[in-house]
Amino acid sequence: AARVTASRMAAPAGAVLLYSISPTDVYAKESNGNVDIQKVREAIVEVIETDQEKRGDGTSLFGTFIRLAWHCSGTYSKEDGSGGSNGARMRFGPEKDWGANAGLNVARSALEPVKAKYPSISYADLYTLAGVVAVEEAGGPEIKYRLGRTDMDSGDTSPPDGRLPDADKG
Repeated sequence: AARVTASRMAAPAGAVLLYSISPTDVYAKESNGNVDIQKVREAIVEVIETDQEKRGDGTSLFGTFIRLAWHCSGTYSKEDGSGGSNGARMRFGPEKDWGANAGLNVARSALEPVKAKYPSISYADLYTLAGVVAVEEAGGPEIKYRLGRTDMDSGDTSPPDGRLPDADKG
């Protein structure tokens, strides 16, 4: 398989925030504690490279994985601690159906084989890690990353719509 090159995407200047943490649930629990993060990273890279080869047009999942991590995290409210990447509620309605999350089903679906191979990683960790891997593999800075986000069983605790830019509007 061809190695993904850094020339495909320039890294933004400054720090990259890929997740926000609510003070009430910072250390809820590790992703079952048995996650080999390096192997998960390698599996994510394989997904990116395989998809890139299938496309054959020079595009890749880099941007989509970064957007997935950003949108999972970008719903966080420092006012009340709601939203954010912890919970991975984007898998459920209403979040998965928000206009701002249009097209992110592609990224979530692409990561399903990784989740199946490494079931002990939470979706919340997987989605944010995919963003980290995408930034790094695209030639961006190395991002310190720590596991520990948990998954919710439904979208019942989703924050209100409107906290993200709307992809439906172009």
